[in-house]
Amino acid sequence: QVQLVESGGGLVQVGGSLTLSCTASNSTFGNYPMGWFRQAPGKGREFVAIIADIGSSTHYAYSVKGRFTISRDNAKNTLYLRMTSLKPEDTAVYYCAPTMGEQNRFGTWGQGTQVTVSS
Repeated sequence: QVQLVESGGGLVQVGGSLTLSCTASNSTFGNYPMGWFRQAPGKGREFVAIIADIGSSTHYAYSVKGRFTISRDNAKNTLYLRMTSLKPEDTAVYYCAPTMGEQNRFGTWGQGTQVTVSS
């Protein structure tokens, strides 16, 4: 199966921006819709955004709509999440995964990347 490595997380101030990257181990990356998910401290993992395997159709969770932008570069086997106007509630570990609807297609997760938004 595809191995995914998330990166780009870090500490950012409220209102700031950050771009996350997700790199896949092989070209099968381009065969699936891809998504970003996150898990805040003490909470369950939630859907953030998805992008189609072909084309650039996207869908976002209401909480991030208008602030986050998901994109992909299949030639580089890479998924991105551009986050702007960050809020403290965006603090979470962010994960990427192939998706089916708003769910993880295979149910497996990488290590994720920590995003901390400070006041």
